[in-house]
Amino acid sequence: MMWVPSAAMMLANLLSYVDRQVLAVLSPTILHDTGLSAEAYAQALSAFSIFYMIGNPLWGSLLDFIGLRKGMFAAMSIRAAASASHAWMSGFWGFTIARSVLGFGEGSAFPSALKAAAESLPPNRQSRGTAIGYSGASLGAILTPLLVTPIALRFGWRSAFLVTGTMSVCWLAMWSIIGRPPYVGEHRRASLKIEWPNLLERRLWLVVVSFGLGAVALGVVSYFSPLYLNRALGLSQAQLGRVLWIPLLGWEVGYYFWGWVADKRVTPGKRPAGLFCLLTLLALPSALVTLTHSLSIVLALFFWSTFVADGFVVLSLRVGSHLYPRSQTAMVGGIGSGSWSAVLAVVLLIYGHWFDRGWYGAIFVSMSLLPAVGTVLWLWLSRTGNAAK
Repeated sequence: MMWVPSAAMMLANLLSYVDRQVLAVLSPTILHDTGLSAEAYAQALSAFSIFYMIGNPLWGSLLDFIGLRKGMFAAMSIRAAASASHAWMSGFWGFTIARSVLGFGEGSAFPSALKAAAESLPPNRQSRGTAIGYSGASLGAILTPLLVTPIALRFGWRSAFLVTGTMSVCWLAMWSIIGRPPYVGEHRRASLKIEWPNLLERRLWLVVVSFGLGAVALGVVSYFSPLYLNRALGLSQAQLGRVLWIPLLGWEVGYYFWGWVADKRVTPGKRPAGLFCLLTLLALPSALVTLTHSLSIVLALFFWSTFVADGFVVLSLRVGSHLYPRSQTAMVGGIGSGSWSAVLAVVLLIYGHWFDRGWYGAIFVSMSLLPAVGTVLWLWLSRTGNAAK
């Protein structure tokens, strides 16, 4: 019974990533049909990231204030409408507006998973509960090419967006049943006003640099691996549908592995500097992607990149949840995901330009080095042991 809220958030995150990955998975076909360039495509993705960045801390604070039940009803309704609307878009501005609304609605995904785990599980299981909730994202990304590619090939790419919107409506029907006691407890407000993130607090920036810079590979691999495999290695849309789940499997496995590590190794007051340094070293092999034309090796490197990036996600949230009170748990998730989205919004604009020029090496080398920047900043910010101020 206590795992039900985390399982529900796993399904919500699964649908969230199905919604966002449809455009990436079908990007070779959509760009061909609409005449959009890779740079325009990246700009639409960047718009998603900007509104996702705004939505994460906003939804995090709202969920802490109004509770999971009401907050997730509102958020999933927005997601369902925005996802389905892509079926009627054909140009840059249409896709940009649809992605922006979708990004705002999906800002609730990760804050809700962290809050569900904190409210329903004991402390020694909360990282694993968070991993379950967050793992829906990677599972959704794995399933998307297997689900939408056959639909798009048979009925056209627009039909795939109608299917994803309908799936979110089904989740809302399920939530009307389990989004209440005994599955989800009655919400009790800890404050009479909404508590927003304080940009002057060091603890906020500890989450920002470790999550935002450390996990950047999750966005780069999920958004650009279809185009890279298509343009650099010559895979067709049908072939992509058969292999894109492989890199994203690392994303799924990573959440559970690093969730177990965080529950075992990170306790309140402990500074996990060694784990952050280890993750930084493990992220470096991603720079080798363009040195081989072997599909198997490229897929393995993409798998490894997402697996390691999960470690930054879980570890930063574990540390953040120790620095903030339980009443602000969803806000911590919003800070982490929002910072990741902010970094990704900038990175996508740069990488889209580089992609059109074939500068693939620069993309993957810089992607592998950004976690090192985040770790150095985290070590500096946490050096006094006074991070809660």
